[in-house]
Amino acid sequence: MRTVAGQVFVLQVGVVLLLVVAAVVALVLQSRYDSEREARNRSMAVAESFANAPGMVSALRGRDPSAVLQPLAERARKGSGVDFVVAMTPQGIRYTHPNPARIGKHFMGSIRPAAEGRTVQETFTGTLGLSVRSVVPVKDAQGKVVGLVAAGITIKKVSGAADHQLPLLFGAAAAAMALATAGTALVSRRLRRQTHGLDPSEMTRMYEHHDAVLHSVREGVLIVGGDGRLVLANDEARRLFDLPPDAEGRLVSELGFDPHTAALLASGRPATDEVHTAGERLLSVSHRPTDRDGGPPGSVATLRDTTELRALSGKVDLARNRLKLLYDAGVSIGTTLDVVRTAQELAEYAVARFADYVSVDLADSVLRGEEPPNGVSGLSERLEGVSGLSERLEGVSGLSAPDAGSTPGAGSWAAVAAADGGRTVLRRTALSGIRDDGPLYPLGMLIEFGPSAPQARGFRSGAVTVEPVLGDFGGWQEQDPEHARRIVDYGIHSMITVPLRARGVVLGVASFMRAEKPEPFEEDDVSLAEELVTRAAVSIDNARRYTREHTMAVTLQRSLLPRMLPEQNALDVAYRYLPAESGVGGDWFDVIPLPGARVALVVGDVVGHGLHAAATMGRLRTAVHNFSTLDLPPDEILSHLDDLIARIDQDEGPGGPDGDGSGGGGGSEGITGATCLYAIYDPVTRRCTMARAGHPPPALVRPDGSVEFLDLPAGPPLGLGGLPFETAELELPEGSHLVLYTDGLIEKRDRDIETGLEMLRGALAHPGRTPEDACTAVLDALLPDRPSDDIALIVARTRVLEPGLTADWEVPSDPAQVAEVRAAVARKLAEWDLGDVAFTTELILSELITNAIRYATGPIRVRLLCDRSLICEVFDTSSTSPHLRYAGTTDEGGRGLFLVSQFADRWGTRYTADGKVIWTEQALPLSKHGKPRP
Repeated sequence: MRTVAGQVFVLQVGVVLLLVVAAVVALVLQSRYDSEREARNRSMAVAESFANAPGMVSALRGRDPSAVLQPLAERARKGSGVDFVVAMTPQGIRYTHPNPARIGKHFMGSIRPAAEGRTVQETFTGTLGLSVRSVVPVKDAQGKVVGLVAAGITIKKVSGAADHQLPLLFGAAAAAMALATAGTALVSRRLRRQTHGLDPSEMTRMYEHHDAVLHSVREGVLIVGGDGRLVLANDEARRLFDLPPDAEGRLVSELGFDPHTAALLASGRPATDEVHTAGERLLSVSHRPTDRDGGPPGSVATLRDTTELRALSGKVDLARNRLKLLYDAGVSIGTTLDVVRTAQELAEYAVARFADYVSVDLADSVLRGEEPPNGVSGLSERLEGVSGLSERLEGVSGLSAPDAGSTPGAGSWAAVAAADGGRTVLRRTALSGIRDDGPLYPLGMLIEFGPSAPQARGFRSGAVTVEPVLGDFGGWQEQDPEHARRIVDYGIHSMITVPLRARGVVLGVASFMRAEKPEPFEEDDVSLAEELVTRAAVSIDNARRYTREHTMAVTLQRSLLPRMLPEQNALDVAYRYLPAESGVGGDWFDVIPLPGARVALVVGDVVGHGLHAAATMGRLRTAVHNFSTLDLPPDEILSHLDDLIARIDQDEGPGGPDGDGSGGGGGSEGITGATCLYAIYDPVTRRCTMARAGHPPPALVRPDGSVEFLDLPAGPPLGLGGLPFETAELELPEGSHLVLYTDGLIEKRDRDIETGLEMLRGALAHPGRTPEDACTAVLDALLPDRPSDDIALIVARTRVLEPGLTADWEVPSDPAQVAEVRAAVARKLAEWDLGDVAFTTELILSELITNAIRYATGPIRVRLLCDRSLICEVFDTSSTSPHLRYAGTTDEGGRGLFLVSQFADRWGTRYTADGKVIWTEQALPLSKHGKPRP
């Protein structure tokens, strides 16, 4: 290729190849454009056709949209050749999908415009490659969006037209190459004849000096001779340095170069990409001597203008830093489902990264988990519930209500409540700054913003407000002129106020302020501030919704639990109930007085969390109370509860009376399981009867401090059915502690049950404690930092009814013996100073004993107990329970139980292993001093 002809040949080949490449690229681009357009048209057509299909609206509003739409969507997908046809709710929950496992999950894509009634079309890269998807709203007759339809197709499915044109293109390229070869031969012969044998290197040198070097390149070139004079400067160098026309031949020190640049050109020192200045330009200068390989003395310098490149690089760095800032914000903001904590995370994150001081002001209703007020609403709505807000803030984040007179522009809270409806009242929820002595409204303060305040404008209109120079006092200071002057005097000079908007609702405002950073906020900073606040607003709204749901569940749960323990003398009871931090569970407990001075202790746990678990807990607790009134033994009560849960599951589970067989009859959830432990303690015999259904075993702390976990028959959890429950009975020493608890106390993710039981044993193994002290010690030892499950704990210390307050008689089956029993009872009542009730007691016992002698067989026993009431019990071996009836005027009998019911406060029957007991209770008369008896 040393000849001109050869160089011309190479040039032509290069031109042909360039044309071929350009044609291929143009063809591919055109094919891709056509393919993408076809993909867009096809996906939009399929989505619109499916969305506007007859019956679409009724199918979406039907009981099971997926069952109706899934086969239709698959048929449309296969018939149209698209990758997917997805029908979904306006919130993006899929009804259909080619992969049934994804039905019910959130659609991944932009749906918000479609949910507002517009169509959406976008290009994305999915698992199958570059694809196009279209989202079309489904509207009812009134124009309301009731669902969305999305269709997508990969572009490669509609591509391939270019493949048929490539052979033709390559054939044309081959023909062009042949023509170029023939043309080269002709040109070579003509050039040899016209140049008269001129050496090609000389022609190349001539073109390089006069055309390429001086006019074509975009780099400046300076050639300096060995004497320090400028030999040559091309057009770019003249432009960069603004050289005069007669610059060539003059000393470089006389041409107005920067001293640093002039010294480099005169020295001949090698340099590579050194940065020099030429007026306002930044130049990258490379300098080389020309005499290293035997050339003439001097040097050559090449120059590149890097001003725009460096400015662009600075913008790229700025954009990269902002992206990193937003990424870190997504990690740092919204780590908990707590409104106040999330707001504080926003304030703390933005300080020193974007602003010097940050405050977040939220509507009080947001802190309570409620919807914020809409726009300009009455002040009474915003202050609703303010009287109890201080307690709620203290419980959530340690905030407290401000003192009277602390609200700006008002003398007291009453003045705030009396303010006109044109003002905006927000709570200072978060505050952070580089210093703690800033003159800003304090944390927790209820601030009344005037109409001209940026916070009020942002909250009402949802617009961002930028105050680049606070010292200009452009109206923001009308909120509180004195306070505004203190802010400016402190050094805070610029502010951006951004509304916290989530799901179309403004929750509050965030204010970013600068003090030490001298640059004021500009319009470029608004987008960054909005991005930060948008991320935080979504987290705050999620926390608000969680707070609302959690508060509802906790309120329901607490309303279903016992508010106070009933009075009884059998047990000293202390309890603790701690709801889970992240959700409300179904743990419950109860203390139920029973006839005969006995007391039932109950503790249970419904599997799961949320409102359903709490409601189920309330139903079970009510059922336990109802079954306890029948005075059944523990195993029978658990059996009744087991049947109850089975019926509830049958009625409310899939296929129930309100269901369609597809699950969730009537939309209710089935009970996934429940455990329960039921114990009855008798202070007369000191015997305790217990049964459990899948519940952790109770602990018995003896008076000497030894701890034993009682080996009760476990029994299946409630609701499984099929297996009976067993009862265990043991005698408890007086002063023993019976400890009942739920599994949330002993279980943790990083701790197994056995370890928890040993920790509980260690916490209880201390004699002489009161039940309250025992509860405190157990929670101190086992309570996790963040309980993931509810914890119910009951510690009951046993008492024994004094022997002198009980009396027992065996009664022969002879009616003549009734008088002797009445006399013995009268003497015992006189001994107890209860002569006032002797007559009614004798009457009651006379009727009960007479009935037992008449209708029962075997031995009869009478027992009197003096507890909080006078208890009369008649034991016999019959299993027949008497029934109260109203005798007619001509009947000779049938009035005995009626008289008993009239004279006794309560009466009833309970069954024993040997027969039954008929009992009555009578209120004790006042003592001689007119006070109730202990």
